[in-house]
Amino acid sequence: MPDLVDLCAVAVDAARPGEAVEAYAEESRRVEANAYRGEVENLTFAESRGVGVRVIADGRLGYAYAADPSPDEVRRAVEQARGNAALASADEHNVLPAPVPAEPLPGLFDAAQAAMPLERKVGLALDLERRATAIDPRASKVESAGYGDSVARMAIASTAGVRGSFERTDCWCVVVALADEGDDTQTGYSFRIGRRLDELDWEGVADEAVERAVRMLGATKPETARVPVVLDPFAGSSFLGVLAGALTAEAVQKGRSLFADLVGTQVGSDVVTIVDDGRRPDGPGSAPFDDEGVPAGRTALISAGRLEGFLHNAYTAHRGGTRSTGNASRAGYRSTPGVGTTNFALEPGDVPLAELLRRAEGGVLIQDVSGVHSGANPISGEFSVGATGLRIRGGALAEPVREMTIASTLPDMLRSIVAVGDDLRFFSSVGVPSVLVGEMTVAGR
Repeated sequence: MPDLVDLCAVAVDAARPGEAVEAYAEESRRVEANAYRGEVENLTFAESRGVGVRVIADGRLGYAYAADPSPDEVRRAVEQARGNAALASADEHNVLPAPVPAEPLPGLFDAAQAAMPLERKVGLALDLERRATAIDPRASKVESAGYGDSVARMAIASTAGVRGSFERTDCWCVVVALADEGDDTQTGYSFRIGRRLDELDWEGVADEAVERAVRMLGATKPETARVPVVLDPFAGSSFLGVLAGALTAEAVQKGRSLFADLVGTQVGSDVVTIVDDGRRPDGPGSAPFDDEGVPAGRTALISAGRLEGFLHNAYTAHRGGTRSTGNASRAGYRSTPGVGTTNFALEPGDVPLAELLRRAEGGVLIQDVSGVHSGANPISGEFSVGATGLRIRGGALAEPVREMTIASTLPDMLRSIVAVGDDLRFFSSVGVPSVLVGEMTVAGR
């Protein structure tokens, strides 16, 4: 089977004079095992291998790809992309990035993780369910208990001189626990992601899911009030995911961002710093370079509440008269690069959760929100979402509450954050600690 690097070279060698050609190749293997009632409910294998080719001629861009290709099929993909380019409209911003050396990033690939036997993966899913259902008699079953991992390799080459390749391993586990008491049923979710198994704390995933389910039993609908609100990392990650999209230059240039024309202005409180760092050692989205071969790095987007700029790929950077931030992102070899995040995070503070709760006396800890991506307007920033959580009394968590709505705007929320916790957690490419919002409307009865 041809090596990915060699396949990319075949595409570049097929370029005609005056053409810019880029080849992006990837292969991946993914396994997921889910347990239910002591048996394996689902066992999923997925493999993918292919090469995507961009051809740019006179500002006209064409794209084509080949799945599991031979060298001849890669050459045919170049021909197809060339033909597609001839039919496209010219755009002066269709460019390939110049080559910039990317420093290796150790620790992305773990050979032992890549070689883990299937039996071990299945056993982990069963162990997750077994542990989750043995912690508390009120949580004797799970909605989901699963383990998954992947091995991926990527290579890229272009006529501009970009050359690079790397490989990585990833693994994750998830538990959704069910707690019952009388006619009341509640769910609790927990998730972890890492490079190798010993980073997951899979036992803690089961424990946390059960705790989050059990503590919601007996939840009631609160009275409507303006109170301090603590967003735990699970809840906060949903809002940060919306902000991630709004802080891409792609969204700004398409008129789909609430932050357009606000660079240099104060958009949050002085405790709010948001960065995207593609080389973060503990980041799930780390890589030596992005999906155009541009070295990954740290980009400060909001510093002490001040909007510094946006995430760019080569196209948006050329259009904006700036440089790529190393945030070209593809859905796979079948797609052209857009702009995406790597490790997008609200930087943690130094305030323990116990102190956040003490400062939020009389308020609510929000542990789950629903409908953020459908209920938040990325242009105005307005949102109204369902939420569940717990009252805060005497500096501690008290009665559970549900069937409530929190509503505000993302800018108002950012400006109202008065403290940031020290408990940063990543959920896929988004990382967030607990945060204290000085006051929000919590609508109930």
